[in-house]
Amino acid sequence: MPTGTSETTDRTSARERLLAAADELFYEEGVHTVGIDRVIERAGVAKATLYSAFGSKDELIRAYLMRRHATRQERMMRELERFTTPRERLLGVFDVLGEIQSEPGYRGCAFANASAESPSGGAVEEVSDETRAWTRNLFVDLARNAGAKDPELLGRQLTLLYDGATTSARMDRDPQAAAAARVVAESLVDAAIA
Repeated sequence: MPTGTSETTDRTSARERLLAAADELFYEEGVHTVGIDRVIERAGVAKATLYSAFGSKDELIRAYLMRRHATRQERMMRELERFTTPRERLLGVFDVLGEIQSEPGYRGCAFANASAESPSGGAVEEVSDETRAWTRNLFVDLARNAGAKDPELLGRQLTLLYDGATTSARMDRDPQAAAAARVVAESLVDAAIA
């Protein structure tokens, strides 16, 4: 294997190890609570490798959140495929959320957690805004497909329920929060598409 290819593979592997370590530590303990040395130690790489791959802790945090966002999008879209009607898909978002919340190690929304620790502006706010917009747009699109009279309003209402279920599952340690939100969502959806 040529030297350049091996170096690229090693760097990709180190980058992935850093992201995996950051994902575990940042999600479990917080993006600003966890020092860079702990991420480096968990990943088993040199400090120079982190700065070569990401440039700074802020960029590692950005990459961690972007990866979480991409994983969340992919999972949600894949899981919604099992629902057959537009109405079922719209309400199915809460079913998927409930499945996520029942997984061991669930610690709430990574974006809300990181935002609570971070000042306004910067990488955390930027990626969090992107994921929030994606969630709202998902609900609006699904509401439109289900025939809602005002998909923007229904999308906003369902986003608020989603946020409440996410917060309740974490803060109240309520594994049934998404199921309770789904019951309310069902009433809203029925009124909006009647």
